[in-house]
Amino acid sequence: MKIALVHDWLTGMRGGEKCLQVLCRNFPNAQVYTLLHIPGTTSPDIERMAIHTSFLQHLPGAKRYYRYLLPLMPAAIERLNLPDDVDLVVSLSHAVAKSVRAPRGAIHVCYCFTPMRYAWHRRADYFAAPTRLAGAPIAAVREKILDRIRRWDRATSDRVTHFLAISRTVQRRIEDSYGRPSQILYPPVDTEFYAPDREGPSAREDYYLCVSALAPYKRIDLAVQACRRLGRRLVVIGAGPEQRRLKRLAGPMIELAGWCSDETIRQHFRRCRAVLFPANEDFGIVPLEAQACGTPVIAYRDGGATETIVGATPLRPGTGWFFDRQTPDCLARAIEESERTNGWFCPNRARTQAERFSTVRFEREFLAYLNQTM
Repeated sequence: MKIALVHDWLTGMRGGEKCLQVLCRNFPNAQVYTLLHIPGTTSPDIERMAIHTSFLQHLPGAKRYYRYLLPLMPAAIERLNLPDDVDLVVSLSHAVAKSVRAPRGAIHVCYCFTPMRYAWHRRADYFAAPTRLAGAPIAAVREKILDRIRRWDRATSDRVTHFLAISRTVQRRIEDSYGRPSQILYPPVDTEFYAPDREGPSAREDYYLCVSALAPYKRIDLAVQACRRLGRRLVVIGAGPEQRRLKRLAGPMIELAGWCSDETIRQHFRRCRAVLFPANEDFGIVPLEAQACGTPVIAYRDGGATETIVGATPLRPGTGWFFDRQTPDCLARAIEESERTNGWFCPNRARTQAERFSTVRFEREFLAYLNQTM
């Protein structure tokens, strides 16, 4: 059986690339197709594959500003030429990968992280209201481009034979956007690596932690403002376009650490008081990596977090706390509640909860699904 793996772009090891990595390990002879690849930014399992890129790879500055090339992405994905003898196409898509043209007769399984957020459900989270610098005319052109991409995205959904969704949240979006059913397959969490210290529990320190790309929809600004108002120490691990704004918001108790190694992140998970997760995410692997280390999570009560975190109550020890509105005050109250009711958190239950989403489970379920489908 000849297999083609399709991914939007390969520019770092995030949640989507961790899913691709599992498939690359199991199908080392598959060909990988992507819009753009920055060599050395993904794991060895991915880097050793035969990787084919689109014309975007050769545009000046594309490796740094590829997100601004969204208007060109539909044409780029459609021009990727998959061999005619491919039997199975597996696309891992949060943008345009699901719209690749599969060879005639091939089965196309799309593992959908979400329908394209900026074209469908999350446009307001990515684009602020028009400013004097941008102006209403530019905003109007942008809206027309995104409307056109959304029509194309829906029209090309029939190129997919079967959809897999990463969560109930995404399953509902696939139905809403494409009118298609899907089966849920939760992403993998490396519970072997993310685990409590084998030499004994690390001493908890009095600080909170965020691990995230610094993009507007991640709402790290809520964590910064809440901790500043409470006078709590916060460490933010990550980088992205929000970094400059967050520096302006941060006070002396807020540390913006930039990107850190997985080992450093794991050490912070083991030492911090709790992880703050203020985003409305499609799934969210960070809360599960934290729970795998026996660490509580304080999360916004929406999206994937509601499927991965067990709310702590006096009658049922849980794995974290929720807040109901994306405001600094609401998050601050949740932080204070977690400090008052710390005894409601159960580290063993957090570890057990994370193990339900392990890489071994993901690999077993995905391979079984592909075998059944073929």
